[in-house]
Amino acid sequence: MKNTTMALGLLALLSFSAPAEAAKAPELTYQVNLNDRADDLFKVSLDVKGLKDANNIFQFASTAPGTYQTMDIGRFVKNFKAFDKKGKEITTKQISTNQWELSRPDKVRKITYQIAETWDTPVDKNKVYNMCGTSLEQDHALINGQGVFGYFKGLQSAPMKLKLDSPKEWLTGTALKTDKKGYYIVNNYDHLVDSPILAGNLTKAATDFNGTTIDIYTYSKTGKIKSQDLMTNMTGMLDAAHKFVVNFPVDRYTFLYHFEDEDWGAWEHSYSSEYVMKESDLTPEFAHNITDIASHEFFHIITPLNIHSEIIERFNFETPTPSQHLWLYEGTTEWASDMMQLRAGMIDLPAYLKDMQQKLKNNDMMGTNYSLQELSLTSYTPQGNKIYGNIYNRGAATAALLDIRLLELSGGKRGLREVINELSKEYGPSKAFPEADFFNIFVAKTHPEIADFFNKYVKGAEALPVAEYFGKLGITYTPLRTSDKKTFDPGYNLGAPEGKIVFMKVNPAQQQAGLKDGDELVAVNGTAVTLKNANQEVPKIFQTKIGDSYAVTIRRDGKEEKLTLKMLEKQETQKHLFEVDANPTPAQNALRKAWIVNL
Repeated sequence: MKNTTMALGLLALLSFSAPAEAAKAPELTYQVNLNDRADDLFKVSLDVKGLKDANNIFQFASTAPGTYQTMDIGRFVKNFKAFDKKGKEITTKQISTNQWELSRPDKVRKITYQIAETWDTPVDKNKVYNMCGTSLEQDHALINGQGVFGYFKGLQSAPMKLKLDSPKEWLTGTALKTDKKGYYIVNNYDHLVDSPILAGNLTKAATDFNGTTIDIYTYSKTGKIKSQDLMTNMTGMLDAAHKFVVNFPVDRYTFLYHFEDEDWGAWEHSYSSEYVMKESDLTPEFAHNITDIASHEFFHIITPLNIHSEIIERFNFETPTPSQHLWLYEGTTEWASDMMQLRAGMIDLPAYLKDMQQKLKNNDMMGTNYSLQELSLTSYTPQGNKIYGNIYNRGAATAALLDIRLLELSGGKRGLREVINELSKEYGPSKAFPEADFFNIFVAKTHPEIADFFNKYVKGAEALPVAEYFGKLGITYTPLRTSDKKTFDPGYNLGAPEGKIVFMKVNPAQQQAGLKDGDELVAVNGTAVTLKNANQEVPKIFQTKIGDSYAVTIRRDGKEEKLTLKMLEKQETQKHLFEVDANPTPAQNALRKAWIVNL
């Protein structure tokens, strides 16, 4: 599964004989000129008063909450300058990738710089995920706070204001609120990074959902997709989420949609979520996919907004610091997004089990020899980042098993949903749990047996007991089954040993078409494929009929090449097969009923 602005100050004309005035907090006001959109550069100014000697470093983000990647935003900064009250330039010095040192911070009244958008700016490594980056075009702009703004040393928690200068015809979508003068009010730098902004030629839809204001802002490159259509499709999901969490813990929520040429995914925030998806006709299938992703991001109003450790609450923008509870923030959220749809009747049991089957297949593809805790703690490393996407697969499957175990131990009365809702009320947006103690807190709130579950399947990397746990529901799980039937054969396996989706065990027929072992999968039928959207895009390959052709784009030795492959035929083999027993035992039937209607 998700904070930035700085500004204004105090005139430093005060003498040492005026301690009351000198004690005032700095005033910080950011201004971004969106009328000037030339050169893919955001033109930024920061008016400031009241800096002290301790505020001599201006920091750009090295990372941001919910991304688990190194960003090094300082790479995109140009022409960083500081000025005194008379407009005279004050000496500054870049001392690291993300830091500028001010020679006389007490004299600074204005900071100016230009910062390149991340979408169209090539970098050698650590490319910023597009849904977490920035874009500046003639008809719209996307701002994720850490990609445009920085903060002064010691003032990460300082309040600030933000002014956007943009064309009059533009709409601006964000969860930030404005004052009477049109300035956005920002509690602190974390709040700004937590509040993405989409501005431009947008459509808007709004509704009141049981006391929570829901806004949808949409940029659609050719106008195919409208906010009101998305709102109509989202009503069922919102109703399901409302029942699942027992009333929304927020008074407002904003969905920001960007539909253009690429399909990257979504980034969650406390009061909003932002989506970068490829524009297409809003077919029922595409609408369901949009809603399914939204259900995951929306559930983050519970975790990490209301359930998070101190590492998340006091985020370290200077040095990436992982939390071992990524399984909770993302894995549990992915589980909840599926489970609340099942329990609300939005999807049926076969559809839910098919999704679980795909998650287990993806888990195989990414590797099973590391634990969720290890994945969490190494998420900022190159290797950890490569396998990060599995938190949505193994993480969700593990949460599903934890839910079944909790329901079993409580006689069907208290599953993962109930425990999560209780924790949400016990902690909340302004109260974090101790990073080192959460496993013990969870066990104390539930059953001693859950400690063994955590030790084996979250802290440890033991094989998930899928057959045993789903068997308790009267659902038979078979890891592998071969039959006499013929079925389609892609002629290769897909794996992600280095965090890239690569072709493995390519058979002779596909080798003749030009495919080789180790080729990286870049796109299928023109749609980009990444670890982020693999759940949606890879299965489309297997929808191709036997004998029919489909196009793949591969990358080999740094060069991309388009190939035409044909779907082959082979003896049918099924992996991770779930079958619902029509005649479960009384105990299985009772637990299944508690599991499937647990609202």
